[in-house]
Amino acid sequence: MTLISAARGFLAFLLSAPVLQGNDDWRVTYSSSNVCALRGAMVDINCTYEYPDNVQYRPNTVRTLWFTKGDKYQPVDLEHDTDYTGRVESSCGEVSCTGSRCHGTCTLIIRDLRQSDSAVYKFRFTTNLPGGEYTGDPGVMLTLTDLQVKVSFLYPENPTWAELECHSMCGLAGDTPYIWIRNGQNVGQGINYWEYIQSDGSYSCAVEGYKRVTSPLVWLQGNGDWTVTYSSSNVCALRGAMVDINCTYEYPDNVHYRPNTVRTLWFTKGDKYQPVDLEHDADYTGRVESSCEEVRCTGSRCHGTCTLRIKDLRQSDSSVYKFMFTTNQLGLEYIGNPGVMLSVTDIQVKVSFLYPTDPSYAKLECHSMCGLAGDPPYIWFRNGQNVGQRVNYWAYIQSGDSYSCA
Repeated sequence: MTLISAARGFLAFLLSAPVLQGNDDWRVTYSSSNVCALRGAMVDINCTYEYPDNVQYRPNTVRTLWFTKGDKYQPVDLEHDTDYTGRVESSCGEVSCTGSRCHGTCTLIIRDLRQSDSAVYKFRFTTNLPGGEYTGDPGVMLTLTDLQVKVSFLYPENPTWAELECHSMCGLAGDTPYIWIRNGQNVGQGINYWEYIQSDGSYSCAVEGYKRVTSPLVWLQGNGDWTVTYSSSNVCALRGAMVDINCTYEYPDNVHYRPNTVRTLWFTKGDKYQPVDLEHDADYTGRVESSCEEVRCTGSRCHGTCTLRIKDLRQSDSSVYKFMFTTNQLGLEYIGNPGVMLSVTDIQVKVSFLYPTDPSYAKLECHSMCGLAGDPPYIWFRNGQNVGQRVNYWAYIQSGDSYSCA
C-alpha cells in the first residue's frame, strides 16, 4: 500500500496499482484505481493527463472537471453537484509541453466524507482542438468505511481485562494517531487500549484532529457480578449408570442494554477459546443432554439454571466438566471455573469370612468408592442367577461358585 500524502495519508489508502487509459496519445493516469477512506475525514484523488502538442495548432487545456454522475457526454461537475456543495475542491497544475507532449496534473479533494460518497470518480479534460475532449475511464472507486472497535477479553472466563483495538477495512497505517474515549472523556492514545472493566461504560476510538472520524460506541459492562455456581465440585458415579451435573449462573441486568443468554454449553475438551460442546463431541454421541430453564431477571440480576445429563457412563468420562454461557452483549461470555470433577467407578464385591479358620461362610458386601447414599437396591447374583436384594449377602461358599452385585 502507498500513502496518498504525508498530511492526509492516514485517512485514505491506495489499494492497487496506477490505472491509465490511452487513446493514441490522449490519456489519463490515476494514482490508484481504488481508494479507501474513513467517513467524516478528507481524501485526495490524483491524476495526470496528457495529449499531443500539435505544432500547426497548439492545443490549450480549456476545461477540467471531476464527475461521478452523468456520463462522458453530459457529466455533472462535482463542483456544481449539490450533494457535494462546500465539500469539494479541484486544483490543477499548469500544463507544460515538452517535445511532442503536453502534461497536466489535477487533484480532487473531498472533505467531510459521507457514506453516499462511495462511487466511481472520473476526470475529464477539454482542449481547444476540434473534438479535443477526453474522459479517463474506468475511473477511481472510492470506498467509505467507519472506524470499528474490536474487543478481545484476555481471560474469557473472567471478562474484566479487555483489549480494545481500533481498526478499519482501509488498513490504516501503524502510526495513525488514534485517541480513545470512555464515557465521553479522552482516556488514552494508540491503536490498542487495555482496560480493567470495573463498571459499565461506553468506548469509542477516533483519529486525532478529526473529531468527525469516530467509531460507533461499544458498551462494555463491569464483570463483578458474573458467576457460575455448581451444586458440587466433585461428583462420583457408577460405570454404566447416569449422572446429572447441575449449575446456576447469574449476570447483571443492564437497563441500558438488556442482555439475553444466547448460548449455553458444557465442555471438557478444548479450552476457554475453543471449547468443544459435549453435545457435538463424538465421544458422547447419544449419551448427553443439556437442559436449561428460562432465564429470569429480578431487580438488577438475571438468573439461569442448567443441568448436564450423561447416560451409560464410561470410565473415560472421568474428567473436569465446565459450563459456559454467552450473552448478546459484544464479546461477553463467561466460563465457570474450576468446574466439576466427575469420577466414574465400578461396583466392587468385598468378601469377609465369618470364620477365618473355615472359609465356607462369607459375608459379601456390595460397595463403591462413590460411597452411595442410604441403602440402594443392590441385586445379588450367584452363578448368574438372581439370589436376593440387599446391601450385604451371606453365603455358604461351595467350590466353583461365582458372585456379583448390581
